[in-house]
Amino acid sequence: MKRLLLLTLCGPLLTAADLKIDHATVAASDLKKMQAALAAVGLPSVYGGAHTNHTTEMALISFPDGSYLELMAIQPGADRQLVDEHVWSRFLLGDAGPCAWAARESDLPAEVRRLESAGIPVSPPVKSGRQRPDGVRLEWQTSDVGAGVRGTFFPFLIQDFTSRDQRAFPKGEPGNRDFLGIAKVVIAVKNLDDAIQRYRQAYGAPALGKQVDQDFGAQLALMGGTPVVLAQPLAAGSWLAARLSRFGEGPCAFLLSAAHPEKLRTVSRTRWFGVQVDWFDPAVLGWRLGFERAP
Repeated sequence: MKRLLLLTLCGPLLTAADLKIDHATVAASDLKKMQAALAAVGLPSVYGGAHTNHTTEMALISFPDGSYLELMAIQPGADRQLVDEHVWSRFLLGDAGPCAWAARESDLPAEVRRLESAGIPVSPPVKSGRQRPDGVRLEWQTSDVGAGVRGTFFPFLIQDFTSRDQRAFPKGEPGNRDFLGIAKVVIAVKNLDDAIQRYRQAYGAPALGKQVDQDFGAQLALMGGTPVVLAQPLAAGSWLAARLSRFGEGPCAFLLSAAHPEKLRTVSRTRWFGVQVDWFDPAVLGWRLGFERAP
């Protein structure tokens, strides 16, 4: 059992529109190896197809709330120059695991205007898409939020032109019912107070609590009205500090919401902000994935 220290509780709930996780991206160099590792801990995936950039391909694990884990890797035989030019090249080539996340938007231009009015830089919407292996064409638009790499510190925004269910549920239904969805994105940050202030500026989100998890090696902050936990390393020589040095600020772990936790094989347990968190074996996955027990 991990030793935790609860430090503070404060602040009202988020006043801006709540962040809704569309999907979270896990990056690696080899898709089949990543799929095999997740299947080994009880999370099989469905191949989703190659992206139109001729560089990456993906598989996904979809959940009943519509969110999904996107497993992204380099297409076999992809041109190395194209890989190097990809926005997530260091995550793909470095087998980073947690890479980015996206917020679901029904009116992306309106959210762009809201963020701009808050003083947050946002890129103009860009159309993109991919073709599923069954020939179904998917189309959407995205915008990047903040000055960092897309979808790392802040989520990037996504709005579908084709049916979102066709993107999230390639088999016509959720691929996994042991979980309800993605509950939290854990974001590694260099300075916790600075990161809290940036989230407050963008989303009106206060830190509802701070907590130290010695085993995870971080001081944590739970951001009100968002699915975000910020994590600052406790020690310069920790795994989290090394990850920050290698990949910069961005997701370092994802937490799911478990509907049937009794079926799942985990290696450790803790409590974050009063909620039990179980962790899958990072030695099997190569990265950190856990789950909260659904109320």
